Amino acid sequence: MTRRIIFNAFDMTCVTHQAPGLWRHPANQAHRYNELDYWVDLARLLERGTFDAIFIADVVGVYDVYRGSAAPALGDAAQIPLGDPVAQISAMAQATEHLGFGVTVALTYELPYALARRFSTLDHFTKGRIGWNVVTSYLDSAARNLGLDQQIAHDDRYEIAEEFLDVTYKLWEGSWEDGAVVRDRERGVFTDASRVHPIEHRGQHFSVPGIHLAEPSPQRTPTIFQAGASPRGREFAAKHGEAIFINGLRPEITRRITDDIRDRAERIGRPRDSVKILTLATVIVAPTDEEAQAKYAEYREYVSLEGALALYGGWSGLDLSQFDPDVPLKYVDTDAARSALSIFTLADPEREWTPRDIAHYVGIGGIGPVIVGSPETVADELERWVEVGGVDGFNLAYVVTPGTFEDFVDLAVPELRRRGRIWEQYPEGTLRGRLRGDGSPVVPEWHPAHAYRGAYAGAPSALDGIRPSVLAESADAAPTSSLKEIAS
Repeated sequence: MTRRIIFNAFDMTCVTHQAPGLWRHPANQAHRYNELDYWVDLARLLERGTFDAIFIADVVGVYDVYRGSAAPALGDAAQIPLGDPVAQISAMAQATEHLGFGVTVALTYELPYALARRFSTLDHFTKGRIGWNVVTSYLDSAARNLGLDQQIAHDDRYEIAEEFLDVTYKLWEGSWEDGAVVRDRERGVFTDASRVHPIEHRGQHFSVPGIHLAEPSPQRTPTIFQAGASPRGREFAAKHGEAIFINGLRPEITRRITDDIRDRAERIGRPRDSVKILTLATVIVAPTDEEAQAKYAEYREYVSLEGALALYGGWSGLDLSQFDPDVPLKYVDTDAARSALSIFTLADPEREWTPRDIAHYVGIGGIGPVIVGSPETVADELERWVEVGGVDGFNLAYVVTPGTFEDFVDLAVPELRRRGRIWEQYPEGTLRGRLRGDGSPVVPEWHPAHAYRGAYAGAPSALDGIRPSVLAESADAAPTSSLKEIAS
C-alpha cells in the first residue's frame, strides 16, 4: 500500500523567511506579510492543494550575530520586521474547513497558565485544527530583550520546557473532566463546578495552583510539533512530539537522524510509527526539467549572500565574518541552534564547508534541500526522501510567495495524487486525527499528556471551600424581583 506523504507549507510572519534577497523578485508578494488578505488567500490555496497544515515559524529576537549588528538582517528584511505568528490564524481558519495550523511559540518567555488558555481558544476557533510547535528559543537578542542577561544554557532550556509542558498538560487534560460543561438552561447551570479541579502544581520553575480558564477544546491538548536536533532535543522530541521537524542535506545522511529519533521513542514506550518526522525542503517545479532549472537560475540571481549569512549567524550563533570565507569550518559548540552548525560540519563527512559555501547553500531554502524539476522529477525525489531518508513528510519553504506554492499545487500535487501520495480530498476530523490516520482527536495513551486525562476526578474541585449555607443565605436575602432589577 502506498504511504501518504505529509505536506505542510512553511511560512513566517515576515518578508524574508528562507530565501534572503528574493523579496526583490518582481513576482514575490512576501512584503504583504502584514496584510490579512495575504494569509487568507494563502490558506485557500493550500486547502485547494490538500496540504495538511501551514506551519508558521517564529523567533522573538533579531539576527544580530553576523558582523555583530542587526544591520545586515534589517537591510535584507531577514526575519525582521516580524509579526506575531498567532494573529492571522482565526481569519485563515474562517476561510477554510480542513487546513491545519502549526504555530511556533517559544515557551522560554511564556507562562504556562496563560499560554494554555491561548491554545485552547485557538483549538476552539479552528475546530480542532491547531498545533503547537514547541521551541525553547535560541537567540541571545531575545533573552536580552525579555529580561535576561543572556540566553539560558541549551540543556537548561529543555529542563524548563519539561516542566512547562507538564503544567499545560495538567490544565488541558486534567483540570476539566469530560462532561463538566452541562449547559443546563433549566437548572441555570452552565458548568458543574464539582468536575472542575485546581491542578495544584508547585515545581522548580512554575507555580500554578488553580483551574484552567478554558473549557475542553476539540483536541484538548493541541497537536504537538517539535524541532530538536541535539541529543537533548531529540530526547525531548521523542517524548513529546507528535510531528517532529528536522533539517537534512541528503536523505542518506538524514536516515541516521530519523532512525535515532524513532529508536529513542521506542525506548520510552512509543510505537515506532507514531513518530511523524518532517524535513525542510524547497520545491521549484515547472512543466519540464529545463524550465524548472531556468527558473532556479533566475532565482539565484536575486540571492543576498549578506542576508544568508545574517540568517545563518542567528541559527548557529556563529559570526562567519570572522572566518576566511574560503577555509573549511570545523565544528564549534554554541548555545544557539546546534543543528544549524553541525548539519554542515558534521552531518556530511564527504564534504568540507567554507563560509562562502554555506552562504550560497542557505541563499535559497535555508538549511534544507532544493528540489528542482518537472512534476515527475519532483515527485520522484520527494519519494526518495521518504524511502531513503525515513521521513514522513515535508515542511515546504517558498522562494517567492505565493508563486512557489501555486506552482506546487497546480503542477506537483496532481502528480502526487496520481501516485497516491497526497489526498484527493480531506478526511473529516481534527489535525491530530488526520495526522495519526485514525481520526482520534485526543492524545494517544503513549503521550505524557494522556496520564492527566481524568487524573483529578474525585480530587478537590472548584466547588470545595464554598459553604452551601452561605449561598442559600445570599439567595434568601434578595427577592427574585430585586435580582431581576439588578440584572436589568
